[in-house]
Amino acid sequence: MSEIGLLLVSLGIILVGAEAFTNGIEWLGLRLKLGAGAVGSILAAVGTALPETMVPIMAFLGGGVDTDGSDIGIGAILGAPFMLATLAFFITGLAALLFRRRNRPLRVDAKVVQRDLKFFLIIYSLAIIASFLPNQGLKNGAALSLLVIYGVYVFQTLHSSKGGHSQENLNPLYVARRNDNPTMGTILAQITLSLVAIVYGAHVFVNAVQPIAESLGIPVFVLSLIVTPIATELPEKFNSVLWIHRGKDTLALGNLTGAMVFQSSVIPAIGIALTPWRLDALALWSAFLALAAAMIPYSSLRRKGVIFPSSLLMGGVFYLLFILTVLRFPNH
Repeated sequence: MSEIGLLLVSLGIILVGAEAFTNGIEWLGLRLKLGAGAVGSILAAVGTALPETMVPIMAFLGGGVDTDGSDIGIGAILGAPFMLATLAFFITGLAALLFRRRNRPLRVDAKVVQRDLKFFLIIYSLAIIASFLPNQGLKNGAALSLLVIYGVYVFQTLHSSKGGHSQENLNPLYVARRNDNPTMGTILAQITLSLVAIVYGAHVFVNAVQPIAESLGIPVFVLSLIVTPIATELPEKFNSVLWIHRGKDTLALGNLTGAMVFQSSVIPAIGIALTPWRLDALALWSAFLALAAAMIPYSSLRRKGVIFPSSLLMGGVFYLLFILTVLRFPNH
């Protein structure tokens, strides 16, 4: 019962932090004169990626590379893009259907989201291929390539989004509600406080959910691949639902797709450099499902120029396929 209480408290902390973060990040984008694409795909995505970024790093540093620390770290690395491409897409699509009561196209900047998904498909495929390289030297080269490609992605996103931000439907900054022109310091203070709340809430969630999962006999790799990312990806899910509710679809979807690019490049590069980076069948299966789930909205954008909520709902099917696989082979 105490763990359940902690789960509820941590969810509340993350939700409050996510609300303050989305508000602060929109004001930061306005002050920097950035378009919604850069705000969602870079500022929001990297900011809310902090909880899941810390999990593998702490696992590698604390547990070593030849112990459970390696399994926890690699599972957390693969679990982040898997969870975003499947469960987070599903939740976002479901929110769009519930708030708008029909399966009409999301109002997104197609160029922004299509670019994010294209980079994700390329980068994540490279990270998986690195598992099959014969020596660490080649793997380190692949890790460096991931960082370079992410740098190209950031440059392209910022270049295409410069000067495109609008103050339309922008709520007052929460820590300065009576100020129509808050200072950069005030904006950054709210973002920092909200990130602290998000990271703390995710930490409490993980600490509460791990004993529950372990008592059910869930293997450590499966725990890190499924259970932990549910907590660490909550900020992205909450942010996207909030933005969908407010009709800011580019921010909502860019928050997810931008995080997918970051977490399939920078974080795997760390894993490739710090571990032998040998992915087993279950890890490869999760990566394949993540790529397949991302391919559906990407193909929709390529063919029709739009994304329907129903396309995002398909992510739930791929998530269910993985859960069924884990249940079918519980002793992986």
